[in-house]
Amino acid sequence: MEVVYLEYPHDVSKVEIKETALALGYFDGVHKGHQQVISTAKKVAKEFGYQSGVMTFHPHPSVVLNRSNQHVQYITPLEDKIDQIAKLDIDVVYVVKFNEELAKLEPEEFVNVFLIGLNVKHVVAGFDFSYGRMGKGNMDSMKDHAKGEFTQTTIQKVTDQDQKISSTLIRKKLQKAEMQDVQHLLGRPFQLKGKVIKGDQRGRTIGFPTANIAFGDEYLLPKVGVYAVGVEVKNQYYYGMANIGYKPTFNKDEEKPTLEVYIFDFSGNIYDEELKLELFSYIRGEKKFSGLEELKSQLRKDEEQIRHFFSTSSR
Repeated sequence: MEVVYLEYPHDVSKVEIKETALALGYFDGVHKGHQQVISTAKKVAKEFGYQSGVMTFHPHPSVVLNRSNQHVQYITPLEDKIDQIAKLDIDVVYVVKFNEELAKLEPEEFVNVFLIGLNVKHVVAGFDFSYGRMGKGNMDSMKDHAKGEFTQTTIQKVTDQDQKISSTLIRKKLQKAEMQDVQHLLGRPFQLKGKVIKGDQRGRTIGFPTANIAFGDEYLLPKVGVYAVGVEVKNQYYYGMANIGYKPTFNKDEEKPTLEVYIFDFSGNIYDEELKLELFSYIRGEKKFSGLEELKSQLRKDEEQIRHFFSTSSR
């Protein structure tokens, strides 16, 4: 899959680009609703002999439009979003830089530059997709702005149990640590990845050696607590338990949550290795223990519960 980074104005020549069926949207999470938009574009591409494409935007528009909000956390940060789109077997992804210049574009000019100008022959987007200055463009106005250069498909609301599948709904589920619901809406477990760094190494002294993981600030985290996780390290997959939190037992004064994982049935030096975590189930909240013995007793219970979860769950 080719990844093309663009900003306004771009210098890509239309004649250099294959005719494209394009899925258009922000796609944070690449959830089941997004997947329907993207799969429809892929289906049209196959039917008409076009290349399949996805256009997304970065950073989130609120970073540019709301000056008081200069940092947004994502269900899928940009790198992860591109990885998930690649798994859908798409030919090209356009990542358009959302800045003040783009925000000021009139809807018709956006279509001229980023759709007609990129040899797009069919556009697929959700019913609530908007574009152009102040979001004045929508899927109805796009028919006029296309000037006969491309056709379009509008995907109506995709629901689950009468709720619209949306990034907003998934964010709410993450805040409540309803991980099975999150997995159902995404079509996969919620994922985090980061590099293993050296911690205080206290875990190995109590029989639970943990990998401390440095992850980017752009990740939207579920609520603090202990989770049943799958861990991919060095192309091998293991089960384990992870803690997202502030380590209150050791009077840590952390400004942001830390992430550490105890990988079941694993030994070895993995400092500086990148780990990918899949969070399957919330086990309990974080709590302060009276001492190491109480902590060890609880960790043994956590491990037993998580091993049982994986032995009985179809995931």
